[in-house]
Amino acid sequence: MSEESTVIKLLEGERVYLRPPEKRDLGLFYQSFYNPMVRRLTGTYRVMSMDAMGSWLERVTHDESRLLLCIVDRENDRVVGDVELLEMDPVNRSAHIRIALRDEKEFGKGYGTEAMGLMLDHGFGCLNLHRIELEVFDYNHRAIRTYEKLGFRREGVRREALFYEGAYHDVIQMGLLAREYRKKK
Repeated sequence: MSEESTVIKLLEGERVYLRPPEKRDLGLFYQSFYNPMVRRLTGTYRVMSMDAMGSWLERVTHDESRLLLCIVDRENDRVVGDVELLEMDPVNRSAHIRIALRDEKEFGKGYGTEAMGLMLDHGFGCLNLHRIELEVFDYNHRAIRTYEKLGFRREGVRREALFYEGAYHDVIQMGLLAREYRKKK
């Protein structure tokens, strides 16, 4: 059986599809983790070995309170990032969402917006979530615009909650309810 025929396209859009991560993706996660721009936009300061990254990926893919998916360019089957629902709470029907594109060369192509839309459709439509929230840093203007376009509302600010590159930054908290998302669509 060829590798292509075994690819699971869990969620499909026009430009991207989302699929579960595989062991062969470990190197991509590792490279992305150390990309300076990705680290800045995600507020990452942690250092992790390839082995630790492998353990993390194994743990995350088996955690039922999380859904981590690779964002793949449909045109060439290249992984361009990842999107994740995490801290899924079945009682309150809520979750957090996060997204990371691998490299700044992928920015501005609509991959992130489409991937977030696919995951929101899945979260609200299939997982029966009522609320999805996220946090974004005040300097990530592109992401803020994308989240607002998808229907997220600013709900609060944790003032100077992130210390990164020698300065304090605000963390903007945003949320989206299922009814708001459906109305927007």
